[in-house]
Amino acid sequence: MPAHLPGNLSRSERFEGWVSDSAERLHYFWGEPIEAAQFVVEDIPPNLEVLVARGEPAPLGSFTPAGPRRPAVVTVYRRPVETAAQSKEELPELVHDVVVEQTAHLLGMAPEAVDPGYGRTRS
Repeated sequence: MPAHLPGNLSRSERFEGWVSDSAERLHYFWGEPIEAAQFVVEDIPPNLEVLVARGEPAPLGSFTPAGPRRPAVVTVYRRPVETAAQSKEELPELVHDVVVEQTAHLLGMAPEAVDPGYGRTRS
């Protein structure tokens, strides 16, 4: 869609939409156990320079458990996920896989148990 039209979304907005769609999909299946969790997008993970200097790969996402007066947080790192995707078509599925992986940490389950379709785009 041309950039001047109201329905045009930036790459960042599209990415956030995929994370939101995945969170809603998982909430539909899991309900209360993930109801209070926050699903957020950050461009890059913290301390990326340190990871790169050590030769470690950038994480695609992270999970922060709930604490006193703060909800659990599932974070998806946009730039590393975009870089890891083999194609533009694969990107929404990879985003979903990252959301599933991090939600699995929240639920204390395997990603395949959280969503049986997990990993179908990766070999």
